[in-house]
Amino acid sequence: MEEFWGGRLAALIVDAIFITLLMWVLTAIVYPLIAWTNLYAVFNYWLILWGLLTVLYFMVMEGKWSTTLGKGLFKLKVQYREGEMDYKKALLRNISKFLWIPLVVDLAVGSSRSKDGKERYLDQLAGTRVIKVE
Repeated sequence: MEEFWGGRLAALIVDAIFITLLMWVLTAIVYPLIAWTNLYAVFNYWLILWGLLTVLYFMVMEGKWSTTLGKGLFKLKVQYREGEMDYKKALLRNISKFLWIPLVVDLAVGSSRSKDGKERYLDQLAGTRVIKVE
């Protein structure tokens, strides 16, 4: 089980790095306009934008391809128990990734409630699971 969670954590770190790079690019594109118009207060909402971008990234990647860049590197895939993944299921299982504290709560509650300790609470709610692809 440690190997499974280690792979998931490593995949999450890869995805976090990718999202961080996206935010840097977005900031580099938007900053000249913000500086020109003197609207630096927009950066007060950057954390909210970061959370939305994170949820959107995971929803699109898992809803369309059942994996993310990080999960793909570690040969992990999200699977729906009764059919194919879609955007609604992906959104439900990833809404806790908006910020890190809800994700930790989701993980703690889910691993204490699951039989094998490999599911987050929102995975159980969405009827999804992460599997190792050989």
